[in-house]
Amino acid sequence: MIEIKDLSKSYNKKEKIIKGINLQIKNGEIFGFLGPNGAGKTTTIKMITGILDIDEGEILIDNCSITSQPIEAKKRFGYVPDNPDIFLKLKGIDYLNFISNIYEIEPIEAKKRIEELSKLFEINDVLNNKIESYSHGMRQKIIIIGSLLHNPNNWIIDEPMTGLDPKATFELKKIMRKKADENNTVFFSTHILDVAEKICDRIGIIDKGKILFVGTIEEMKKELKENKSLEELFMEITKNG
Repeated sequence: MIEIKDLSKSYNKKEKIIKGINLQIKNGEIFGFLGPNGAGKTTTIKMITGILDIDEGEILIDNCSITSQPIEAKKRFGYVPDNPDIFLKLKGIDYLNFISNIYEIEPIEAKKRIEELSKLFEINDVLNNKIESYSHGMRQKIIIIGSLLHNPNNWIIDEPMTGLDPKATFELKKIMRKKADENNTVFFSTHILDVAEKICDRIGIIDKGKILFVGTIEEMKKELKENKSLEELFMEITKNG
């Protein structure tokens, strides 16, 4: 479970870019985090994962504070950032072994998981190549694989489908559903609204640093009294900020 309480963040200690967010992402659900460009999605995710400091508020990962218990909290999630261009000088296999060591996965188990996931995402034949030689989609795949190696209770994924081929996208959505069905938390930031409509159990919409809606799509339809697609409802909710 991920709990966000009264979360705020300011730019240059002046203008607030995140404005008192409260969210609870439950075990057993895929939670879609939606918003226009610049709405505050990635900033929020970077605070959840401890990349950015919190100005005000609190974030708990399975009841561990990302501020006061950062190591314990970080053990409890896997993270796919919005940009996969990291550790480019490492070979793919070296990156995955590095991640396995960080999370203290037994070598035999790590080898098994690396083999299974690299075959599933069809990059097993390039693991001995440097990540800088990979296409964007292949870099995305290696980051996704690394985020899953320790079988995290909470999976935080920021635009994970960017650059993926159709098969990899299909497999990713299957894993997301499986993780949630096993009572884990999937926190999914995306611009692809038709995908969010199909796979998310609940959604949250953020714009200009404020949460505009949290709930199911059916609840959104009832609130707006309109039986429309998520795309149309999203445009309705965000048109006035």
